[in-house]
Amino acid sequence: MTFPRGATFLTGLVALLVPVVIVLGVVRLMLTPVFIQIEYRLPHFPADPYGFTRGDRLYWADVSRRFLLDSSPISALAAQRLPDGQPLYNARELRHMDDVKRVVQAALRVWYLALALLALSAGAAWRWGLEDAYRRGLIYGGWLTVGLTLAVLVLAVVAFQTLFVDFHRVFFEGDTWLFAYHDTLIRLFPQRFWRDAFVLLAGLSAGLGRLLAFALGGRGTGAF
Repeated sequence: MTFPRGATFLTGLVALLVPVVIVLGVVRLMLTPVFIQIEYRLPHFPADPYGFTRGDRLYWADVSRRFLLDSSPISALAAQRLPDGQPLYNARELRHMDDVKRVVQAALRVWYLALALLALSAGAAWRWGLEDAYRRGLIYGGWLTVGLTLAVLVLAVVAFQTLFVDFHRVFFEGDTWLFAYHDTLIRLFPQRFWRDAFVLLAGLSAGLGRLLAFALGGRGTGAF
């Protein structure tokens, strides 16, 4: 591989890796207890009409969050019982949670891989004297992150229902993600929860992408 082609390839690879690392890194951050603790305390967050208190929501949402990240089987979540003895989730909800767990853990594996490739690319850039090409890739990747996530942010604000439906159609089969209003998943995670999650994900990712590009001297790069 000649030097110009190597530099171009490295810049392109890094530019594509950066949005993956940033967006999935923000997803991982939102899977910590912090997001849940803040979200349920936001002004005007809708109360559960079927009786869950804020404390109930915080507890059961964290149970669900931990399930998505650990290696426990779906039977562990099926064994969870509400204070009245009823299962936390019905069979349809359990199937969906199992699907969500697979999607989340696959996304995290992609994140780890992207981080590793970005680190290896940095090593290759240093080894072959392609530091400028690597830096350009980071800048372009920062602006690419801004462009992609701002588009999501606009959709989340002006057409959230369309964004929400399309997201589920991409990652889940059929109508397995549709539930009754009295089902636990809707009571714990109403539409407001997911709208705020998409806005935070897109906004924070765009901010980090812009910060990366500016920090590396990319003020004159791109259209933003």
